[in-house]
Amino acid sequence: MPALPLVAIVGSTGTGKTDLSLALADALRTRGQSAEVVNADAMQLYRGMDIGTAKLPSDEWRGTPHHLFDVLDVTDEATVARYQPEARGTIEAVLDRGAVPILVGGSGLYVSSVLFDLQFPGTDPELRARLEAELTEHGPGMLFQRLAERDPDAARRIGSRNGRRIVRALEVAELTGTSVSGELPDEPRLWHEPSAVIGLAAPREQLVERLDARVERMWADGLPAEAAALIPRGIDDGVTARRAIGYAQALAEQRGELSRKEAIAQTQQLTRRYARRQVSWFKRYPSIHWLDYDAPDLVDAALAIIDTAGADTA
Repeated sequence: MPALPLVAIVGSTGTGKTDLSLALADALRTRGQSAEVVNADAMQLYRGMDIGTAKLPSDEWRGTPHHLFDVLDVTDEATVARYQPEARGTIEAVLDRGAVPILVGGSGLYVSSVLFDLQFPGTDPELRARLEAELTEHGPGMLFQRLAERDPDAARRIGSRNGRRIVRALEVAELTGTSVSGELPDEPRLWHEPSAVIGLAAPREQLVERLDARVERMWADGLPAEAAALIPRGIDDGVTARRAIGYAQALAEQRGELSRKEAIAQTQQLTRRYARRQVSWFKRYPSIHWLDYDAPDLVDAALAIIDTAGADTA
């Protein structure tokens, strides 16, 4: 009997990855094959961060089990080193139950950590706290300069504004004496065979319109109130959660640092920039199958990709 495939649905935010995962699970079920969804969106790991992450409510799962949603408090730090073993363990359990795991998300490094044979160094709480304190006190400039002197390639890839990744790169450099690239190797090996990687693509103009409208809906649906409700739960002390796109702007609005119009506009700008990075990341995947997000035969085309992956290893 051929091994069950690991299915991954990737692409930029706003391309309908969640909708396709549910439709695929339904289609597989009609063929007598159960499926379960595994989250690969770093921000959807957090409890209480629903509107701003476009998290699907549990009453809309349509009977398909979902995993690794709402597993972190907003004070917890989301790290790929922590996520990788949890996600792989979850996927192995799904496979052991005879179901097809569908990995869904746009957090590139998180997806890659599951799909490919990548190793991630651990963390040192004291060292991390010291670097985070420097970032808070001085901003990313001084830390970036230190990284540029120690690891020019990593500094070039990360850029001077991404304080969190600069901190992580310096932490790894001090712990191991090596670089954390945050990049795929030239020929990454798959962790599980067979794997079917499906990328959803949208024309740039359409995607921008969808993303801008999505941000406006988030504010209309109550994102500022959701962010405010997370303050007593400690979001201002969270390393990862407080920097999430949308939440950082909604919190700034709560503090009077941004007007509502400014908060929405800034979130739209950052979301568009993030989407560009996602597209660039996933384009480097070997053997990814790109499908138009609004293709009328999208589900059938995705099923054909899954069937081919399974046949190739039969």
